[in-house]
Amino acid sequence: MNYNIYHNLIIKASLKAIFDAVSQPKHLDNWWTLKSSGIPELGIEYNLNFTDDYNWFCKVSKIEPNKSIHFKMTKSDKDWNSTTFGFDLKTKNNNTLLKFSHQNWQEKNHHFKQSSFCWAMLLNGLKNYLEKGVIVPFKDRT
Repeated sequence: MNYNIYHNLIIKASLKAIFDAVSQPKHLDNWWTLKSSGIPELGIEYNLNFTDDYNWFCKVSKIEPNKSIHFKMTKSDKDWNSTTFGFDLKTKNNNTLLKFSHQNWQEKNHHFKQSSFCWAMLLNGLKNYLEKGVIVPFKDRT
């Protein structure tokens, strides 16, 4: 059995602004990673660096510019390695609905539950980054 994390939130920003924030390294580093690299194109590898001990890699597994991007983990810890996470965007009442998913967890263990909480906090940071220009220092991110 596989387990999945889902979070939906409304962000007062354009589809393009949100897509850029979840796909471009210069933005990812402002709300999620310490430093990252990659290009939002199908099959391209991203490096998601959080620390020397957490230097992970993934590939773009699905992309529709300004609407959807999903990443398949290729090198991370054992719990994340089998997973795919993604962002789907839809205009809703002059705002954007972001539908986040992190799928194919093998176990509903402590790391799964902790990651669900962390994603909720990080997505709130993404919202504040896009709506208010707030950049939380990396050391203060959950």
